Amino acid sequence: MKGADKKRLLRARNQAIEALMLERNAAGHWEGELSSSALSTATAVAALAVWEKHTSNPERSKERQSAIRLGLRWLITNQNADGGWGDTTKSFSNISTTALGWAAFGAVEGADEEHAETVSKAREWLRGKAGGISPHKLAEAITARYGKDRTFSVPILTMCTLGGRMGADGWRHVIQLPFELAAFPQEMFAALRLPVVSYALPALIAIGQARHHHRPSANPFTRVFRNLTRRRTLKVLRRIQPASGGYLEATPLTSFVTMSLASAGNADHPVAHSAIEFLLASMRADGSWPIDTNLATWVTTLSVNAMSEGGELPLDEAERKRITKWLLGQHYKTVHPYTNAPPGAWAWTDLTGGVPDADDTPGALLTLKRLGVHDQQTQTAAEMGVKWLCDLQNSDGGIPTFCKGWTNLPFDRSSPDLTAHTLRAWLAWRDRMPDQLRERIDTGLEEAITYLATVQRPDGSWIPLWFGNQHATDDENPVYGTAKVLIALNDFPRPHPMARRAAAWLAAAQKSDGSWSGGGDWPASIEETALALEALAGREGYESTVDRGTAWLVERVERNEWLQASPIGFYFAKLWYYEKLYPAIYTCGALNRIAAGL
Repeated sequence: MKGADKKRLLRARNQAIEALMLERNAAGHWEGELSSSALSTATAVAALAVWEKHTSNPERSKERQSAIRLGLRWLITNQNADGGWGDTTKSFSNISTTALGWAAFGAVEGADEEHAETVSKAREWLRGKAGGISPHKLAEAITARYGKDRTFSVPILTMCTLGGRMGADGWRHVIQLPFELAAFPQEMFAALRLPVVSYALPALIAIGQARHHHRPSANPFTRVFRNLTRRRTLKVLRRIQPASGGYLEATPLTSFVTMSLASAGNADHPVAHSAIEFLLASMRADGSWPIDTNLATWVTTLSVNAMSEGGELPLDEAERKRITKWLLGQHYKTVHPYTNAPPGAWAWTDLTGGVPDADDTPGALLTLKRLGVHDQQTQTAAEMGVKWLCDLQNSDGGIPTFCKGWTNLPFDRSSPDLTAHTLRAWLAWRDRMPDQLRERIDTGLEEAITYLATVQRPDGSWIPLWFGNQHATDDENPVYGTAKVLIALNDFPRPHPMARRAAAWLAAAQKSDGSWSGGGDWPASIEETALALEALAGREGYESTVDRGTAWLVERVERNEWLQASPIGFYFAKLWYYEKLYPAIYTCGALNRIAAGL
């Protein structure tokens, strides 16, 4: 790299650090800002409308009615030109979000007539996508999108039914979820092989009860048993509801629970009341809802780790201690009431609806190590976090998201991106762990490497679970997945053969202008380019690849074109999102890593 290019690189790097530092909140950490979501807005509007129809509580009715009107107005304003809706304002129309948007207008009395043009455009988009708008066609198309996973197809069909879009006998298209199984001890859930993933227990209970209420089983024994377990499973639903009222802090999940309870005669149950309060509190001023309240823990750990990629963290001692204290405050030290996860992990948010997981836990462990506040409290938290990840490791050597496999559905099976993140955390803390835990780390590392070698594609790439590219026909994002695994493999003292194959694939995926997209000839993004650069920086033989990519990224910083976020994030059930801080975080990490090698 020439002298002038080095100066431009360092200026851009400093600008990225400064921009990221300015995003801290008054408490000294990062909160970020998730994209507004048409899907979340549609489900929230429907939940409020269905609840309003069934509740006997007149308090705050005007506020709820105002929220419904504002939500519908936002949906009208942000309807795509083709008549559908995507998950974000930058997303392509998809059948799930469009069906829910269409159903939201049906759930609000008089909205079909008042907003006939919007409703008609959505109906025609669905007709073209599903081959018709008959209940059978819609149910078939929506179910086909998710396959065997009922986690999201059943809630969508439930809302379509409650919105009057599935005909007079719409409930026959909604598969009966076995809510009665939630009456069993939580330790038995894995053995019961529930047809939804571990995080969806609230929907299993609420939607299962609604389906049973509207269309009870013809089998008298099943019908009686379900009647007997209704009260008990409602107690489970209340017990696992967080203080905020929002399950997982997620608008869609909380909305599905609310509308289902209301339609089944439980509008005035404490769960529904708390959920309504959450929905009202989480609505934005423009009438929209995000998919989740915030990713504060996640973006804070990403920010600290990105700024420390150059070796020296630009935070003074007081700032480091402040973030450390805050991060330790998010550490789960007891069994989580929702997923029954043992103590020791972190969730994505500092709010009560978070659930411990295997991406935020490695992120927190890396951050604690890099902040350098090595007191006894930090050491204890690190030991608990490392052990939690060791205990979570699946028999195939990989790391799942929440639980050790209720099912073989996505969030309960191993994934390369989570496994790679865990590798980095284990390596960072290995030498500071007690002997017994160090031995477990060594065993875990060996098994994780075997897993990654097994799932590496023949071309050298990996596919992540939590990130995608909407331009790909299958929504996959091998650039993100390969970069994340390669970054982890770069931490090992000795090169691994699969790292060489991954680097070769990543370099070959570079576009002619020096940037990266998700892996094909698709529009480039700041996030994907920065991650690819961070993974390839410092690798022998890829200097020209890194130089061309760096030139592209630095030029975007100089043009002030580097903070436009792309919808590359997957939330639950492949719900797209973008996060305001991702471009700044990933740019900072890449330029820091490149600058460190100058």
